Amino acid sequence: MGTAGTAPIGETWRAARSVAPPGHLDAAGCNVPSDRVLDAVTAHLRLERERGGYAAAPDLTAPKAALAALVDAGPEDVAFLESGTAAMAALLGGWRLAPGSRVGYPRTEYGSTLMLLRRLAARRGWRLAELPVDGDARLDLEGLRAGLAAGLDLVVVSHIGSHRGVVQPAREIGALCRAAGVPFVLDVCQSLGHVEVRGAGADAYVGTSRKWLAGPRGVGFLIVPGLTPAMDAPAPTLGGHLWNEPPPANGDERAAPDGDGRAMPWDGHPHATPDGGERAAPEGGPVPRPGAVRYESSEAAVAARVGLGVAVVEHHALGPPAVHAHLADLGRMARAVLDGAGGWRVAEPLDEPSALVTLRPPPGDTAEHAAARAAAASLLVNVVPIERAPLDLREPVLRVSPPPGTPAETLHTLARVLHRVT
Repeated sequence: MGTAGTAPIGETWRAARSVAPPGHLDAAGCNVPSDRVLDAVTAHLRLERERGGYAAAPDLTAPKAALAALVDAGPEDVAFLESGTAAMAALLGGWRLAPGSRVGYPRTEYGSTLMLLRRLAARRGWRLAELPVDGDARLDLEGLRAGLAAGLDLVVVSHIGSHRGVVQPAREIGALCRAAGVPFVLDVCQSLGHVEVRGAGADAYVGTSRKWLAGPRGVGFLIVPGLTPAMDAPAPTLGGHLWNEPPPANGDERAAPDGDGRAMPWDGHPHATPDGGERAAPEGGPVPRPGAVRYESSEAAVAARVGLGVAVVEHHALGPPAVHAHLADLGRMARAVLDGAGGWRVAEPLDEPSALVTLRPPPGDTAEHAAARAAAASLLVNVVPIERAPLDLREPVLRVSPPPGTPAETLHTLARVLHRVT
């Protein structure tokens, strides 16, 4: 399996996460934060109690820089939100695409993203275009090329789906979109901290804390290195926007705020600022602050954001390439052990370089029954319902996602559980 070079990663992970249940096989659902992450969260909550929440507000520049480095971006490109779903809603909900714009996505997209796209299409007159995939549900690059040539205006892809451990060719997708001048949104909820994301060249990345980065629940993020004047939050906040004062009552001098909030002469037309901000008309709305902070609310579970920062620093300390290699080895081992056990079949290619493994049930068994048997054996796995990927799934699947350091015996125990049908 080639695990010799990555074994220390598993040992270090186990040492740092001494409270993790030994049968935990659901990193893709909610991973186990380390003791240091837990300590950071509780320490900040105590600080808020002692000083007051706002007085205890931390400088999150360093955590944002650590997160941004995983996609070759900068701290100013990062916005914290409460979940990946909220981050996608903020990104797409505020994106000013003209009526008739064509948005492309594969059928493997996450259910809530599909619902969001359909609602936005109905309200704003966008046209949705399903991009073709191959037999493994991997995006067909020639199909994407044809779609771009036909006039796509935005492409949205999940790097790894919630329901299938196939790694989409993000680098190639990004190169095709850049060549065509089409913005590319990459959902990295299941990939950041799991597989390599750098080099994708996306205009925006949507992610979450609680999965492969092993941070706390309740934190999502946007990383937006390709910010343009057409991109803003769907609802302005005082933390992310500047107040736009109305014109003077006498009407002799109309003014609108510039990028730093000071008034400037107004010529009747909105102007984009070099940093991606926008000078609004005097009767128009607020002006977004430079950078991704425009997507943030000033009120949040700040302790969880602090915890995510610690988790990302830990990930860097372990070495992302070594973590990726270790997880790929775990995924291949899991597929080799589980494929065929009790008639269950792995859905993705056996050598797929991910640790997200999905299994289709044999006749007479179901994902729900298997998960219940696993729980009785002190194993935590996940059932993925059809609505997670309604265009791609035909029945619920069993998802197994071992975190770093999972011993082989845990997977063999699950294989024995799959053999037993009650």
